[in-house]
Amino acid sequence: MEEKIQGYLTQIEAEQGITILLACETGSRAWGFPSVDSDYDVRLIYRHELDWYLSLSEKKDIIEAMLEDRELDIVGWDIRKCLRLLWKSNAAILERIQSPIIYRQAPSFVAEINELAPLYYSRIATMHHYLSMAKGMFGEVEGQETYKLKKLFYALRTAVASRWIMLREDIPPIRFDLMIKGLDLPAGLVAHIEELIAFKATTNESYLHSGELELIAFIKTCISLAEGAGSSL
Repeated sequence: MEEKIQGYLTQIEAEQGITILLACETGSRAWGFPSVDSDYDVRLIYRHELDWYLSLSEKKDIIEAMLEDRELDIVGWDIRKCLRLLWKSNAAILERIQSPIIYRQAPSFVAEINELAPLYYSRIATMHHYLSMAKGMFGEVEGQETYKLKKLFYALRTAVASRWIMLREDIPPIRFDLMIKGLDLPAGLVAHIEELIAFKATTNESYLHSGELELIAFIKTCISLAEGAGSSL
């Protein structure tokens, strides 16, 4: 698939008249818990030539393409849009610039934008994002006899991210393994999460899971504590 991705990136650059500054993976592959049939979520940061920015009219600053029978989802944001989002401490852009899976990048761009990010990082704004997502995803798991394992992981990851923001000053890492190891979590809980990640890698996206009462209780506690701490950030 990577060879196909590279081909599409070259095609998009030529058709759109842009230069890609960063092309990376997001979603479960970048977070570190993909399923067997996880799709590819490729995200771009790109720039136009100077004249594009000098126009008085607002132009479309997003590129979207669903390819390979919906297995490949490519979405790109113009650099100006990305900087505006970074200025607002947007969680999606904070994750994107940390991606461990990079398909293409301009020299030094990733290092430079990651140096800039902490200057505009807001724990309040980022907490709002992750806590809102955690509560939404948790609602699809709690009280259900069976549920998609991917939904449990989405709830778990965003709940742990909320816990990170509550306890630490730095930006939550995109990699889930770094997130759980960067917090003082019980060793048994971490070991079970790691086992579940390995198991998820053998299942498909539609797999229905059950049980995990300890993890569900942990997620609920993270959400509750984050809600209480949000006002004091």
